[in-house]
Amino acid sequence: MNTPAPDRFAQALGLRREAEGAAAALPALLVAAEQLAATVQMGTHGRKRPGTGEEFWQYRPAHAGDEARFVDWRRSARSDTQYVRDREWQLAQSVHLWVDDAASMQFTGAESGRHARVSKSERARVLALALAVLMIRGGERVGLTGQDAPPRPGRAQLMSLAALLSQNEATRGDYGTPEVAGVSAQSRAVFLSDFLGDLEQVERALGQLADRGVSGVMVQVLDPDEEAFPYDGRTIFQSMSGKLIHETRKAGDLRTRYLERLAARRDQLSRLAQGAGWQFSTHHTGDPAQVALLWLYSALGRGAAWA
Repeated sequence: MNTPAPDRFAQALGLRREAEGAAAALPALLVAAEQLAATVQMGTHGRKRPGTGEEFWQYRPAHAGDEARFVDWRRSARSDTQYVRDREWQLAQSVHLWVDDAASMQFTGAESGRHARVSKSERARVLALALAVLMIRGGERVGLTGQDAPPRPGRAQLMSLAALLSQNEATRGDYGTPEVAGVSAQSRAVFLSDFLGDLEQVERALGQLADRGVSGVMVQVLDPDEEAFPYDGRTIFQSMSGKLIHETRKAGDLRTRYLERLAARRDQLSRLAQGAGWQFSTHHTGDPAQVALLWLYSALGRGAAWA
């Protein structure tokens, strides 16, 4: 029995709407990330370091052990020092991203309306994808720290990352735990989180990665209200999942202790990063995203030599 034409039309229309709805988040995140990446005018990713390659990088004074065939005699003739031509390392590298998708990352202290701030999750996701845009344009391989998206080059990988980063899981707990099962040895990693959960989990993940020779950067993403604690009087504090609730009549009395604990946590995060050979920074969602992206991009270039 054939389906009546109106029913077929309704089915097609419904399917189209479902497909458009499923794809809507993908271009929005990717467009935002590419626009952000375009504001960082740094050209090719800064892989400037000596190594195997064909592109000239710099002259440097010859050292004991340098073979005579590497000496640039024309440049050396202009001084009393012999110079060697270093070539730029051109081997593509792998970068793994972990973007905390826990419930706490959905927080924004701004009131809804014209000047509403983005959530920590939105900022972290667009920073991660914008960094991926820059790295892939520079010829690197980028993926996630889990096993869903191993590092790959190319535009298709950006589309895959955008799709995965656009997913929202309603069942996530209050705080996230770094997933590092898919991180390859001697690669780089980037953690984007508020790091308000159990730091033992972060320490354990950093230890596992250090054993694999992985170095990287950590960015703590916070809302300005989490930094300033602008609360006073009767206040009900509730976690984003609703599982944790605390009511007080004198919120202002908690400010000093809260700020001290936040500073202590940040100091601990900095020490954990330093101990693992990583770099650490804090970014507020009220600040321009370009500042954080520029730091991230530069920090990866300043890190230890790539594998």
